[in-house]
Amino acid sequence: MSTVAKGINKRRGLYADLSLLLVAIIWGGGFIVTKDILDILTPFYMNALRFTVASVTLAIIFWKKTIKITKKDLKYGSIVGMFLWIAFITQTIGLQYTTVSKSAFLTGTNVVIVPFLVWMVTKKCPDLYGMLGAFFSVIGIGLLTYQGGLNIEIGDALTLVCAIFFAAHITSVGHFAENVDPIILAIIQMGVTGILSLMGAFIFETTPQFTGNVVDLTSSLSYMTFVSTMGAFFIQNVAQKYTVSTHAAIILSLESVFGTLFGVMLMGDILNGTMIIGCVLIFCAIIIAETKLSFLFPKKE
Repeated sequence: MSTVAKGINKRRGLYADLSLLLVAIIWGGGFIVTKDILDILTPFYMNALRFTVASVTLAIIFWKKTIKITKKDLKYGSIVGMFLWIAFITQTIGLQYTTVSKSAFLTGTNVVIVPFLVWMVTKKCPDLYGMLGAFFSVIGIGLLTYQGGLNIEIGDALTLVCAIFFAAHITSVGHFAENVDPIILAIIQMGVTGILSLMGAFIFETTPQFTGNVVDLTSSLSYMTFVSTMGAFFIQNVAQKYTVSTHAAIILSLESVFGTLFGVMLMGDILNGTMIIGCVLIFCAIIIAETKLSFLFPKKE
């Protein structure tokens, strides 16, 4: 590969990682919004609404690509969408029976699962820096969000299932994005998640009754639908075409950091010393994985 080509790939990788950082910020804010919406909407209906509208909107915007969807696109998109649906529905239901802190910690453990799933799929063992980054990241998430005892109850168990399938989702996006247009992949997976959620709503839930401030509800749903779902998953699918899944998982784990910071700024949560150490560890994890400590151990020419 020429020097110019290497430079272009390096810049693309940097832009991809910065894009995933933006996704982590968006999802961090989504923790607060989701908790508020669950006071009004049931889990299946909430996910059905946000993912269906997001998928249809994205399909209309990129209609020229949408009309060219192939059987291969549908196959790969449906696989990714199945992982995404299980991850979100278990997380959303689990959030009703556990705290935001426990949910963030348990969901964040997907960063440790991803390298092993990548290993299973590609037969390529993650490098030492990726593994160290994942290790420090999950410790950081634990310090950041862990408060009191961790007794595994129904909400915690569902969230652990969610972590496994979020890891599967990140891994599958990284795998299939190489062979499928990432925009098409985003449209299909969100559509599959929306359809499955709607089917679950008809089977398991009663029709929700909308109460409270209509403006606040509309604003919250708009954020979850167009920013946290359509925008974030569109960015993730495109960005993962230019970076590896292990790096993506570590950067996306910053969701817990930003969720905590938003809680401090917007909800008056207290940021104690342990949580600050957790933030520092997660940032160190990203530095290790992204730079491979090249600034400490430069390669000899």
